[in-house]
Amino acid sequence: MRINHKRVERIMRRFGIVGLHLRKKIRTTVTEPSASKAPDLISRDFTAPAPNQRYVGDITYLPLADGAFLYLATVLDLHSRRLAGWSIADHMRTDLVVDALRAAAATRDGLDGAIFHSDHGSQYTSHRFAEVCAELGVHQSMGAVGSSADNSAAEAFNASLKRETLQGARSWPSACQARLEVFRWITRYNTRRRHSALGQLSPIDYEQTSDKVLLAA
Repeated sequence: MRINHKRVERIMRRFGIVGLHLRKKIRTTVTEPSASKAPDLISRDFTAPAPNQRYVGDITYLPLADGAFLYLATVLDLHSRRLAGWSIADHMRTDLVVDALRAAAATRDGLDGAIFHSDHGSQYTSHRFAEVCAELGVHQSMGAVGSSADNSAAEAFNASLKRETLQGARSWPSACQARLEVFRWITRYNTRRRHSALGQLSPIDYEQTSDKVLLAA
């Protein structure tokens, strides 16, 4: 049925209907031109044969009712999709991603030899983050500049988290509420949320199951 957009506008005005306005997009990836770049060690293969071998990470914003934002950095294991490390702060400084990576190292009792894949955000290309990766024995990996598909596993995780916690709302009422709901969701995600790709097991249950071939078949 073809209808002129002006007629749709008139009908909407008559019945007091207002369209849904999308939230303003917050840019979390700011590239530093002079920073050193790492090779792409993932090549869009978002799998791993065992835990603690290949990780992806990203930063996403958490909108608050007063117009401010919190920022969440993640470290996601590609074997089980377990969120091994994460950090929330009211800034996007390098400390945010360093804290998330160190949290993953604490969870795994070390990350020596693991690959960590990210975008080209200035936090990930900073000298400090490179130094922390070297300290932990982590091999940095980065996709192409401006290509969301090269880090789609991390972005898909962030999208699911915000969709399922906000449930259509534009923001959280407070920073405290945002932190609590994100913490609850992550705990449930790791311990109870079932994944079809993991044989309907949660990430932690999948890691603890020996016969994974039959479960994933």
